[in-house]
Amino acid sequence: MSSEEQALEAARARITAYREKIQRLDDNSLDLIFREGRSHNWFQDREVTDDQLREIYDLVKFGSTSSNTQPARLIFIRSPEAKERLRPCLMPANVDKTMAAPVTALLAYDLEFYSNFAKLYPIRPEMGERFVSNADLARHFAFQQGTLQGAYLIMAIRAVGLDAGAMGGFNTEAADAEFLEGRNWKSNFLCNIGYGDLEGIKGPRFYRYDFDEVCEVI
Repeated sequence: MSSEEQALEAARARITAYREKIQRLDDNSLDLIFREGRSHNWFQDREVTDDQLREIYDLVKFGSTSSNTQPARLIFIRSPEAKERLRPCLMPANVDKTMAAPVTALLAYDLEFYSNFAKLYPIRPEMGERFVSNADLARHFAFQQGTLQGAYLIMAIRAVGLDAGAMGGFNTEAADAEFLEGRNWKSNFLCNIGYGDLEGIKGPRFYRYDFDEVCEVI
């Protein structure tokens, strides 16, 4: 058996093992991530550590992206100095809550994500060539798949016991100039991270559509 065949068999064995151990998340886990998870505007004065940020990313990276391209890039803005650099980029309504949050993640996407295509998708490395000469396709793909990873980010934050407050109210061009200069990355959205302050919850969850209102099975 070749090394590639051995690796394939090992991967299938791991999948079989965890599927035998757990078929689905329990209701408490689903509540934590989805049903009872809330978007938070205000956070407790508690530290979010480097280890927690690494744990969050180590979950995000396993979320599926097309051809395993993983175009999302993250800048975790935590120090007072970095927060002050972010301040002028924010819309007025988002300044106070963002400056007070323990960490603000700037989620960006890499327009040259395809430069590592052979490493990330070795079974079809030639597929990366379509992006080299088509900047519009690369931008659309990076934004689409990077936004998908942003959803994984929120889920991962909740899964490790923290709270998230995602928002788009900022000047992306200003943020690009301040934090992404010299890189071929573009800002997508911001997400405040910490332990939510329940005093900031002002009412019950807003309405969510039922299945029959927005879904079809055809």
